[in-house]
Amino acid sequence: MRRWHGNPWAILLTLCLGFFMTLLDVTIVNIAIPSMMDELGASLDEILWVINAYVIMLAVLVITAGRLGDLRGQRAMFIIGVAVFTLASLACGLSQGPAMLIACRVVQGIGAAILMPQTSALLITTFPPEKRGMAFGVWGAVAGVATVAGPTLGGLLVTVLDWRWIFFVNVPVGAVVLAMAWSIIPESGRRERHRLDLPGVLLASAALVFLTFGLVEGERFGWGRVWEFVSIPALLATGAVLLAVFLVLQALRQDREPLIPFGLFRDRNYSVMNGVAGLVAIGMVGTFLPITIYLQTVLGHTALQAGLTLAPMSVVSMFVAPAAGRFTDRVGGKYILITGLLLYGIGILSFALVATDSASWWHFLPSLLVAGLGLG
Repeated sequence: MRRWHGNPWAILLTLCLGFFMTLLDVTIVNIAIPSMMDELGASLDEILWVINAYVIMLAVLVITAGRLGDLRGQRAMFIIGVAVFTLASLACGLSQGPAMLIACRVVQGIGAAILMPQTSALLITTFPPEKRGMAFGVWGAVAGVATVAGPTLGGLLVTVLDWRWIFFVNVPVGAVVLAMAWSIIPESGRRERHRLDLPGVLLASAALVFLTFGLVEGERFGWGRVWEFVSIPALLATGAVLLAVFLVLQALRQDREPLIPFGLFRDRNYSVMNGVAGLVAIGMVGTFLPITIYLQTVLGHTALQAGLTLAPMSVVSMFVAPAAGRFTDRVGGKYILITGLLLYGIGILSFALVATDSASWWHFLPSLLVAGLGLG
């Protein structure tokens, strides 16, 4: 494997495999909800926290992890992230109760948060500007395929084996990624000494914990009281205040290595793309959970049938994204991005319109193909 040391395309493959695991685990669990409830004797609220614990840790730590990559080196942080994620995946599969599974998913989310931002940073340092469109096209294809393939692969594993294998499947992949990263990704050059903005890390993390917990659990508690002296509005207000304090302090220390350099957002393209990426992530993750529950509870599909129903979206996305990346290098990404967003929105909206209690796979196929085309 040493002969591939420093090869850009081998590095891309390594990064994409790691990235694939982290995004796959955002949606792969959805399809196993009924099986986990039965075997673990867990309530729906407990199993939903198996999903939410992972997503919350990603949201809370990904900014900090990106900064740690700048400080300690993206290669080192990528390897640490893969190792934590892989070991936590093994522990998830061995869990004997909902509490242990939720705790292991927290650790898995920490590993994913460490790993994920390093992939894009390493791509930028590995590929010259004229080849980044193609590289990020492949990377984007992996992101799309991983997210939409979760239900399909999860359905297959739950049906043929059992729900624990949606976590065990990460172990051999993670071991391969670790070996590849160690051998293929070169050490970064000499880095200047930097300091971590610890107050910023603590404020941002606390704000995101309060906000995400309030938003996730708000409906469950009727947007009212959670505990005797704690309510959902109070949690959301606390999160908003902490976020405001964080932004003020960041503004005051822009000349002292802040966690978020505001100068980046003076670039309109950067600002717009961050907003678009956030909305796309919300749209994708927010739609797959209700869709998989609908397919299994309303239509009575097995886990495998539900996963195969969604497979056309991932297949189309997988083939379209690399071509879209090459095309972007030639003509720019503005109109391709707009077209993709419109197609994805049309596909999901048309899916919702045909989702009755008697719908069949053929009713969904056109919608899923259009959504997959837009996603790619």
